[in-house]
Amino acid sequence: MKKKWKILHWLIIINFVAEIIYGMVQTFFILLPPGASPGPLWGLSEEITQELMVARRLYAIETWIAIAGLSIYLAIVYRKKLVFPGKEEDTEIDDQ
Repeated sequence: MKKKWKILHWLIIINFVAEIIYGMVQTFFILLPPGASPGPLWGLSEEITQELMVARRLYAIETWIAIAGLSIYLAIVYRKKLVFPGKEEDTEIDDQ
């Protein structure tokens, strides 16, 4: 049974990481204005269409949500390992 939970744990992490990579690729490499180089728009952000800007922002928001989700998941799963020395009494309260 423990092996199944470990597999599920890694599937969740891989899913979050894949979503983060996908969103970053869409934002920085796929949704580009004509003639632009990959990466941030910098000054070109004033010249692109509203539809392209909205699409880029939606993928960026999706990426930030995946980053936050992964951070929260890891903080919950590894909360006992993240305790600073001398703070063990705080974890006893959380476990009750």
